[in-house]
Amino acid sequence: MKVSRLEPDLSGIVNWPTLSTTKKSVVTVGVFDGMHRGHQSLIKRVVELARQQGDYAVVVMFDPSPKQVHSYADAHSGADLPSGEAAQDRDELMPERERLRIMRELGVDWVLSVQYTLAFAAKSFRFFLGALVGKIGMSTLVLGQDATMGAGRAGNVEAIERLAEATGVFTLDIVDDAGPGYTWVPGEIEPQAPAGAGEPGDPLEGMNKAELRAWTKAHQCKKVRIWSSTNVRYLLASGRASEAAAILGHAHAVEGEVVHGEQRGRELGYPTANISEDYEGYMPVDGVYAGWLVDLGPSEAAASAGAGAAGVSGAVSGSTASGGADGTSAADGGLETVTFSSAGKDARLAPGSPWRWPADISIGSKETFAGEGQQYERVLEVNAIVGDDWLDLYGHRVRVEFLAYLRPQAKFASGEALSAQLQQDAADSLRLARQAEAGS
Repeated sequence: MKVSRLEPDLSGIVNWPTLSTTKKSVVTVGVFDGMHRGHQSLIKRVVELARQQGDYAVVVMFDPSPKQVHSYADAHSGADLPSGEAAQDRDELMPERERLRIMRELGVDWVLSVQYTLAFAAKSFRFFLGALVGKIGMSTLVLGQDATMGAGRAGNVEAIERLAEATGVFTLDIVDDAGPGYTWVPGEIEPQAPAGAGEPGDPLEGMNKAELRAWTKAHQCKKVRIWSSTNVRYLLASGRASEAAAILGHAHAVEGEVVHGEQRGRELGYPTANISEDYEGYMPVDGVYAGWLVDLGPSEAAASAGAGAAGVSGAVSGSTASGGADGTSAADGGLETVTFSSAGKDARLAPGSPWRWPADISIGSKETFAGEGQQYERVLEVNAIVGDDWLDLYGHRVRVEFLAYLRPQAKFASGEALSAQLQQDAADSLRLARQAEAGS
């Protein structure tokens, strides 16, 4: 799979690459944050049509997200989003690199990653689609039923269908609504930790019409697809990790580098991997979760510093070898084009991989160890369940996958009480991980 990164000029014009002088392209357009099952159904349709027609399967992806760009402009007198701000989007479910990995798995031939700017957004949908036809040979455009594009979001499927019929230069293929329908989510998604153990249920379940009307009004709700990135964020912010995974088609994950902590877990017999604050992915609400820890190998910084692979004892010895590069750069008409391959990471993520362990996961501020009036920083800690083996993952990049919410954070009376709870958390996490593995 090839990836071209495209930056519009100051007037919003994109220097689109010529993909081929003989082959056409089947194209879809979007952000694809989270790559949930709705996104996957859209891209699968692109690949299916491309194979039938002998065309390229092409995804035009916007990064950063239009929502982030326009929200920044609204708060900063119409200014464009600085490049540094784009990397700090804590609402982003999944980084671009991970979206690309899944697109490659689905069979996409080419991804055109466009830097979304205000000048680019000001172009009409007619101008945008004309460029796709004229520059990358778009013969078919694949969209969902509620897609919109162009200045003022005037390019809905009805307007695009009229344009396709009037010009005759491309066809529009509309993918039927995917998923089980719609739901309501609060207008402002704020993290709300469950009060008790176990994942909470849907607060809307069992409501009559009057109760639903009152609840949606009180929370200034908006109606969204159940299979949507917005709903996934709401579920994760409510501790409903397994429901989020069902929509994504995979466990939600956060990736980051393992850094040194206070080693309190080691003192209690449950050593944890502390994840750097510079993580990627949407952080779920505070609490303890069952999930997986995947070692992705030494971070680029550690590898360049000559750290090499840290040792891993026992049955997983040698499991920290480097996973390889994602791609190689090539010059292409002034554009940055890479050939994307993620075989090394795919091997590590695969079920049964020796780089993958069941884990209990903690997000919170270490309440048990906080003194009177003291507040610890919020941290992500992961205890890999590997028996008596000891994992030294300092300087490694890891992936933390969230299967299910176990319990809220709590302050324990003693280290012994906390240790007993950690033992229960590990047992619950191992059980749920094995159930998930058996069902995959």
